[in-house]
Amino acid sequence: MSIELQKITKSYDTNLVLEDVSVRIATGEFFAIVGPSGCGKSTLLRMIAGLIPISAGILKIDEQVVNQLPPQDRKLTMVFQNYALFPFLNVAENVAFGLKARRLAKDEVAQRVKQALELVNLSDFAERKPRELSGGQRQRVALARAIASDAKICLMDEPLSNLDAQLRGKMRSEIRELQQQLGLTLIYVTHDQVEAMTMADRIMVLHDQHVQQIGSPAQIYQQPQNTFVANFFGTPQINLLTVQHAVSDQLALDSFLKFELPTKLTAGTYQVGIRPGDLLVDFNQSQTNAAVRNLEYLGNQSVIHAKLDHGEEIRITVANHLAVGINQRLLVTAKPNFIVFDQQQRAVLFVRGGKQDGTDQIQQFQQA
Repeated sequence: MSIELQKITKSYDTNLVLEDVSVRIATGEFFAIVGPSGCGKSTLLRMIAGLIPISAGILKIDEQVVNQLPPQDRKLTMVFQNYALFPFLNVAENVAFGLKARRLAKDEVAQRVKQALELVNLSDFAERKPRELSGGQRQRVALARAIASDAKICLMDEPLSNLDAQLRGKMRSEIRELQQQLGLTLIYVTHDQVEAMTMADRIMVLHDQHVQQIGSPAQIYQQPQNTFVANFFGTPQINLLTVQHAVSDQLALDSFLKFELPTKLTAGTYQVGIRPGDLLVDFNQSQTNAAVRNLEYLGNQSVIHAKLDHGEEIRITVANHLAVGINQRLLVTAKPNFIVFDQQQRAVLFVRGGKQDGTDQIQQFQQA
């Protein structure tokens, strides 16, 4: 079942929460909604569910306008952050609760509960109460309840945020596998960019009451349409370096850190966005342009925090462990992979391997 949002807006009196949110989510798509706390992610999800009213715009489910349709008639299910389990019911009874409320036949309820618990590997826990389960197992019960409902649309509101990092990784894989196995149209709200990047077919980025960008994980990461999206995705964060540009064929921060332009830019102030892995370091040169401020060892890579001589701080990732000291001098240069943002913080140029890339995407987004 597809979902379409047409200029969805939400406000409380004079307080605007969301404005002109438009997207079509295809049947069977895993669609993530991402953004910082307070950006309206959960509000948007609750409008789709029918839990709060829409201030303006049209919401369609399976081509039917559902703005005035109550939640129970929207043929969807929802998984919450806090699991929302009944503590006095066992696992099987929690999964069966909504089915019994719909007055389904006893045999059908039992069959659906059995199948759902098998899918989430909880068949042996059917008689246990929620207090006897771990956080991951409780979340599986919430998933089983959604699966048993047989709804073709599932909404998830930060379902893994209460779990530890290792368990989150495991649950990410399980949710993705279940979504594909069941053919669900899944809308997944999270503030965690890693969850969105590793799970979703497409991502919507929300900030400042508006949609910042919609695209595949690769598009969001490689071709962010503004500095907010570029900053939000990627660990360590992208470097944004301010450059005063005269009419020439390059942007230069200093004599060594230069960015060759495959196309002309008008004179003005720009920001160059470059990922930490696209910066190069050399500790053995007599001429240098930066000094080490901190070093983080992360096992498979090291992150160098350095300060350029002209004052800007940068992050650089290298694939090995370095034995370097604070204030040690180094030469920083760049690979020909970068993004140029204008004074309005919009992307105006993507460069990969020294060649221009993504012009169509820039034009399409800025015209939208």
